[in-house]
Amino acid sequence: MFTSSITMETANNHESDVSVPSFPFPFQPYDIQQRFMSELYKTLEQGKIGIFESPTGTGKSLSLICGALKWLRDYEDKQRQELEDILQGKVTLTSGDCEQVQQVSDEPDWLAEFDEKKAQSERAAQIKEKIERRLKYEERLQNLKRYTKAKFSKKRKHCEVENITTGSTAQDDTKSPSLQTTDNDNEDDDLVVNEYHSDEDSVATTTLDEDNDTEDEDDESYVTKIYYCSRTHSQLAQFVREVQKSPFGEETKVVSLGSRQNLCINENVRKLKSLSLMNDKCLEMQKNKKEAKSAEEDGRQKRRKTGVAKCPFYQNMMEYSDRVLIEVKDIEQLVEMGKDIKTCPYYGTRHTIPMAQLVVLPYNTLLHKSTRRACGIKLEGNIVVIDEAHNLLDTISNIHSIQISGIQLTKAHSQLSQYMDRYRSRLKAKNLMYIKQILYLLTRLVKCLQGQIGVPPSEQKTGPSTVKLYTINDFLFTTEMDNINLFKVLKYCEKSEISKKLNGFVEKYQPTIEVKVEERKQPTNQTAMSQFLQQLSQRSSTEQKPTTPPTQVTMETQGDENQVTRSPLQQIQEFLQALTNADKDGRVVVNKQELLSQSSVKFLLLNPAVHFTEIVQQCRSLIVAGGTMQPLSEFKQQLFYMAGVETERIREFSCGHVIPPDHLLPIVLCKGPTGVELDFTYQSRDLPNMMDELGRVLCNICSVVPGGVVCFFPSYDYESQVHTYWNKTGVLTRLLARKKVLREPKKSNQADKVLAEYTSCIKKCCGQPSGITGSLLLSVVGGKMSEGINFSDDLGRCIVMVGLPYPNIKSPELKEKMDYLNSTVKNTSGGRLPGQVHYENLCMKAVNQSIGRAIRHKDHRYSRPNIIISIFTGRAIRHRGDYASIVLVGRLCQYCVSGP
Repeated sequence: MFTSSITMETANNHESDVSVPSFPFPFQPYDIQQRFMSELYKTLEQGKIGIFESPTGTGKSLSLICGALKWLRDYEDKQRQELEDILQGKVTLTSGDCEQVQQVSDEPDWLAEFDEKKAQSERAAQIKEKIERRLKYEERLQNLKRYTKAKFSKKRKHCEVENITTGSTAQDDTKSPSLQTTDNDNEDDDLVVNEYHSDEDSVATTTLDEDNDTEDEDDESYVTKIYYCSRTHSQLAQFVREVQKSPFGEETKVVSLGSRQNLCINENVRKLKSLSLMNDKCLEMQKNKKEAKSAEEDGRQKRRKTGVAKCPFYQNMMEYSDRVLIEVKDIEQLVEMGKDIKTCPYYGTRHTIPMAQLVVLPYNTLLHKSTRRACGIKLEGNIVVIDEAHNLLDTISNIHSIQISGIQLTKAHSQLSQYMDRYRSRLKAKNLMYIKQILYLLTRLVKCLQGQIGVPPSEQKTGPSTVKLYTINDFLFTTEMDNINLFKVLKYCEKSEISKKLNGFVEKYQPTIEVKVEERKQPTNQTAMSQFLQQLSQRSSTEQKPTTPPTQVTMETQGDENQVTRSPLQQIQEFLQALTNADKDGRVVVNKQELLSQSSVKFLLLNPAVHFTEIVQQCRSLIVAGGTMQPLSEFKQQLFYMAGVETERIREFSCGHVIPPDHLLPIVLCKGPTGVELDFTYQSRDLPNMMDELGRVLCNICSVVPGGVVCFFPSYDYESQVHTYWNKTGVLTRLLARKKVLREPKKSNQADKVLAEYTSCIKKCCGQPSGITGSLLLSVVGGKMSEGINFSDDLGRCIVMVGLPYPNIKSPELKEKMDYLNSTVKNTSGGRLPGQVHYENLCMKAVNQSIGRAIRHKDHRYSRPNIIISIFTGRAIRHRGDYASIVLVGRLCQYCVSGP
C-alpha cells in the first residue's frame, strides 16, 4: 500500500493554537480531504462539536478514519508521556486541593505541608499503577496476537489433514447444540412475577449487564474510545472495510456492534420471526444460566424447573474478545468466528467494548438511552462520530415516537387479564394492585378509540374517522389516566419484568389466549360456586385439547405476523414511558378509524434535543458528518442550541465537490418530447397524459444513455401505479427493448438480490451499440436505493427524479411539527417561518440524497472513446472517463435550482 503524508500548517485561531500533524493516507488525497482531516483534528483536540459536510464521492469515510484515528494515536501518546514524566519527576505534582484547604483552614504550616506530600505520594502511586496496567495490557495483546497467528496457521494445517482423513465427521461436530427443554412445570414458577415489596426499593433484579459493567470498569477507565455510528448495517460494514484498508488497520482495536438478528448463532433463537421474541428468548436463557450457576455455587438444588434451557454459546468470552481485538473484523467475520469457537458474537462484542479503541454501532444503539446503557456504552471523555447525519433530527424523533394499535391494546388486555386470573392466588397484593392499574390504563386507551374490551377489534365499529391531537397533559386528563402514577407503574414493569413473564405465558398457553366474547352473555344470577366449577371445566378441556375451538375467536388472526406469539405489552410500556416527557416536547395523535382494528394512538416527539442532550454533555467531542448537511442552521437551532450548547463550541466545515463540471450534466425538464407541460404535483400526476409523457421521456433517455439508469419516484404507491399503467399501454414493452427494467422491493431482504441483478445486467450489456444496453431501476425517494448505495461508473450514468417529493402538507403530524417550530425557533434572516423552512428541507434533503447516487468520484477510473450524451437540450458531455447526468422532471424543479 502506498502511503503519503499530508503536512498541514499550525492552525491558529482565537481560542487556542493547535498543531496539526501529518496524516497517513493510503493514496494521494484530494485537497478537500486534507482540509477535512485538519479541521477534524482541531475539533477533537479542542473538545468541540463539529458539523462536517463533504459531498458524496469525496472520500468522507476515509477522511474520518485517518483524521480521527491519527488524533486518537497522538492523544494516547501524549497521555502516556505525561504519566511517565510525572512518575520520573520531570513534572512536579501540585495538590490544588491541599492548597485550597490550607487557605481556608487554621492548620499549622507543617501539617498542611505533610498533607500535601501525602497527596503527592498517593497520586504518584496511582500513576505508577496506571502505567503498569497499561504496559501489561499492551504486552498481553501483543503476545496474544503472535500466539493466535501461530495457532491459526497450525489449526489450518490440522483441519486440512482432518478433512482428508475424517470426511464429514468434522461437520457434525460443528453443529450448534440443540436447545433442550425440561418437562413443563405445572406450577409455572418461571411465569409468575416475583414479590414486589415496595416502590422505594432500590435493589433491582440482577442482570447480565450489571455484571459486565463491574467486571470491565477498570479496563475502560484508561482506554479512550471513538464511537462511530451510521444508519444501516451495510454502511457500517463498508466503514469497517475502509478501516481495514487504511494505514491504521493493523494497530487499531475495533469492534462492531449489532442486533441479535445480525449476530446470534443459536438456531433455536434465530428461527423466531420477531426481533422482540429473539431478545426475550435470549434474555430468558441467560437468566436461567445465571440461576443455575448461582445454585451450583450455593451447593443447593433449585426447587422449580425452567422451561427454557441455558444458551450453550454464552462461554469463552475472554477468548472471543481477544480475537476481536487482534484483527479488524466486520459483522460477517465476527459471526463466523463465533461459530468457530462456539461463542455468542452478540455478547462477545459487548464484552469487547471496554478494551476497544473504535466501536462501530448503528444509530439506535447510540441514540436510545436504555439500549446504550444495556450495551455498556459509556460516553464520558470519549469521541462520538455520527455519519450520514443528514436525517439525524428525524431519526431521533422516529426512535422515540411510539405508535400502538387498537389490536395491540385489546390483545394486551386479554392476555394480562387471563394471566392475572390464572395466577391470582399466587400473586402478592402489590403485584395484583399494579397489574390492575395496567389493565385500567389499557382500558382507558381502548376507550379513547371508542372501543370496548372483550370484543374482537375487527368487529368493533367506532364511528366516522377522526384524527385528534392532544398535548400530553390534555391527553392524560381526557382519558382519565391522570390519577395513575405512571412513574411508579413503569418502575414496577421494569423491576418485575411483567412483559417478559407475559410473553412466556403467551408462548406456553398460546391456544388459550382468546377474546372472551361469551363472557357478556353469561347469566347474571349464576352463583360463585357455579362460576368456579365452570372455570375448572373449561381449564381441563383446554388442556386436553390444545387446538382452539372453532366457536371461539383467537387474537392471533387479528395481528401482524411478527406479533403472533408475543405480547404487545412491551411496546405499550414504551408508549407509557413516552407520556412522561415534558408537556411541551411531544403530542399525542389519536387516529380513530371506522374499525378499532384500524385505529391507533401515537406519541409524537417534537423536540429531539431532549434525548440528545445527555450525549452532548457527556462526550468529549461530537462530530456529525454527511454529504448533504445543509441547512446547517437547522442542526444548530433544533439540536444543539436546544441541548444547551453554546455557539462558541460549534465548529462548521463544508466543502465543494471534486467532480469537474464537464463530468456532470444536470437538466431540468419542464416539458416532455410532445410539448406537454410536466406537472407532477399530487393533483396532476395521476393523469394519463402525464404518465404517458413520462414514459416518452424515459424511453428517449434509455435510447441514448448507456449502462444504468435509476429513476426515483415520490412513493411506492405512485411507482406501482405508473408501472401498472405502462404495462397496459405498452410503454413498458418499449423500455424493455433498450433496458432491463427492475423495481425496488419493499422488503429489505430482497434489495441485495435486485442490486446484484441490476449490476450483472449492466456489466453483461456494457458497450453494446444495439439491443439491450443496460438496466433501468425504478426506485423510490427515501427508500433502500436512495441512500448508502454507490451507483458508480456504468451503474449510474443517469439519475431521473420524477417531480419533487414534498411531504403531505395536510398531515396532522407535520402540521403540529411546523407549528411547534414556528413557536420555539426564531425566524430565518429572510423572515421565513421555521416551519415552512422545515417543510422545504424535508423535500430537498431527499432529492440531494437520491441524485447523489451518481456522483461518486473525480478520477477517470477507466478509458473509452469519446462519449456524447444529448437529451432534448442539445447539451452534451464530450470527454474520456467517468460521467453522469441528472434529469429533474417537472415544472416545479426549475424553482429549486440556480441553473442547469
